[in-house]
Amino acid sequence: MCNTKNIELVKSLGADKVIDYMKEDFTKEDQNYSFIFDTVGKSSFAKCKPLLQPGGVYISSELGYMAQNLFLALITPIIGNKKIIFPIPADCRGSIVFIKKLIEIGKFKAVIDRKYTLEQIVEAYRYVEKGQKTGNVVIRVEHDNKS
Repeated sequence: MCNTKNIELVKSLGADKVIDYMKEDFTKEDQNYSFIFDTVGKSSFAKCKPLLQPGGVYISSELGYMAQNLFLALITPIIGNKKIIFPIPADCRGSIVFIKKLIEIGKFKAVIDRKYTLEQIVEAYRYVEKGQKTGNVVIRVEHDNKS
């Protein structure tokens, strides 16, 4: 899912299906999913639960309203056949090695929206805070080799 301006970008990243959230609400479709991964916190487990197949998983990178995703991650495996996962990294080193391998074989493409210097970090934060970035915002930290 993405907004209209990012449809071609998302297709170029390998998406089989792209939904323009500016024009349609995927939660109103008849489609069912094994996984729903909300990478920017724009949805909720409550809205997505009816779309999940039995045993389906909703993953969110956000805490959710009133930090509900942490609580739901604990109870949903116990009380139902659909669950929520809050992705807390368990093996950071392993994840970095895995992503490095994907980059080396050309299977990972980082999307960089903007780059800022460390001196521009307030401006960068304000931009990210608007919630309209596409991909990542990079802060360049340069060090002086003279010392």
